[in-house]
Formats: sequence, C-alpha cells, structure tokens
Amino acid sequence: MNKILQNRVAIITGSGRGIGRATAMMLAEQGARVVISDIDAAPAEDTVNDIKKAGGEAIAYVGDAMAPDFAEGIVNKSVETWGGLHIIVNNAGFTWDAMIHKMTEEQWDKILDLHLKAPWRIIQAAKPYFCDAAKEEMEKDGKAVARKIINISSVAGVGGNVGQANYSAAKSGVIGLTKSVSKEWARFNVQANVVAFGLIDTRLTQSKEKGNAVEVGGEKVAVGIPEKQKQVFTQMIPMGRAGTAEEAASAIMFFASPLSNYVSGQCLVVAGGFTM
Repeated sequence: MNKILQNRVAIITGSGRGIGRATAMMLAEQGARVVISDIDAAPAEDTVNDIKKAGGEAIAYVGDAMAPDFAEGIVNKSVETWGGLHIIVNNAGFTWDAMIHKMTEEQWDKILDLHLKAPWRIIQAAKPYFCDAAKEEMEKDGKAVARKIINISSVAGVGGNVGQANYSAAKSGVIGLTKSVSKEWARFNVQANVVAFGLIDTRLTQSKEKGNAVEVGGEKVAVGIPEKQKQVFTQMIPMGRAGTAEEAASAIMFFASPLSNYVSGQCLVVAGGFTM
C-alpha cells in the first residue's frame, strides 16, 4: 500500500519539539522526506534520528527563522538534498507577552518577525520550486503536482487575547498572508491553508512555574502560562482538556495530504470546541 506522501519533500520549522516534531514524525511515516528545522541543534537531531529509526528520511537544518538568510538557506538545503520541495509548514514560534501599554518595541518586532515575516520569506524563497516547477510540469504533463503551504495561527489570531497584542496581530496577519497566497498561486496548483490552534499541550503552554524559556537575542524569555490562568483556559474548552501535539499534527497532516487538493484559503480552528 502506497504512503500518501511518498516522494514529497517537506520543510517544517520549529520541528525539534512539540507540534512541529509530531508533524514531522507523522509526515515521515507517510513517506515524506522531511527537513527538521529548529534553533537548537540537539532537539533537531533527536527528531531526525527518531524518524530514521522508524524507517523514514530526514535531515536537520539548524538556524534562527528570523535571520535574513534563513529562508533561502533552508529552501536551498531541501532542494540540494532531495531535488525539490512540495510542502511547507511554517510552525516555529513562541509568545512574549505583555499588556499593550507595557509592551516594548523589541517584544512587538520579534514576535511579528518570527510569526509573520519569517513565513513570508520562506514562501518567497520557495517560488522557483513551487510556481516555476509547476509551469514546467504543466508544459510537460498538462498538469502540476499539488503543493502545500500550511501556516500556523492561533485562536488569539482569530479573536485576540489579553496580554498578547503582538502575538494576536502576527497570527491574524498569517491568516491574511495565507488567503492572499492561496489566490495568487492557485493557478500553479498550490493549496495554502491555516491551522489556528487553541490550547495544545507543549512546553510553550505548560505551567509557567516549570521555568521553560527560549533565548531571544542572547537573553532568556520565559514561556508558558501561569497555572491559575491555564486552569481557567481549560475550563473554557468544551472538551475539558488541552489538545495533544499529535492531535494538532493530524490537522496539519490533512492540509499536507492529497485529501486537501481542492481545499485552499481556509482557516481551520483546532481548539476542542472552543470558539471566539
């Protein structure tokens, strides 16, 4: 039985841990050759090794998605290794919260750069391997291979959230970016969609008291949700619990697969029944 992503090449940013890792494992299981990208080498290599142990194909690309040369670098690495590119999952991210009147320009700029500019750069860098490749396929075979862009948003991007003006603005912008590229590149058989997650259990949504942090410009930024606030959020979810990374990855898998070949420009909210 053929795997549904056989001979497809996928980039997944932020795939050393959490939702990105679960997505990489799932896509690789279905035959995709996966580029694991993370700012930290160790989790990226761990994910690559786990995929290879399971019989899949993967390489690591370590780097900061906000760096100006990151997009071109990861796209070129994918093409040099496997000869093409078919799936992009723009997943890398973290939150850096503050009330609007206390938020610094650095907090605003970093979150917008990571969640909105970085995906835009990767999409731009992929143009030759999405649009130009599709033109060649149409001239040769009369049709182009379906290619996929899956951008990750949040319920905060759909309805806003207290203390997250930067994150909400970026994640709302991702939806607009996706809808635009879905129209511009539709004639090249590119489907672009968004998954907007609610509370998914990862280190970025664990209790802040656990002390998880990410490094930004040489300084540590605490990530997570205060335990009391997390309990309130959980009570608002009709299913009564946070989602798992694997449940989140399943939604991405749908958009990455041939099952979504006539679905584009859509925003799928994955939040256990929670609505804004």
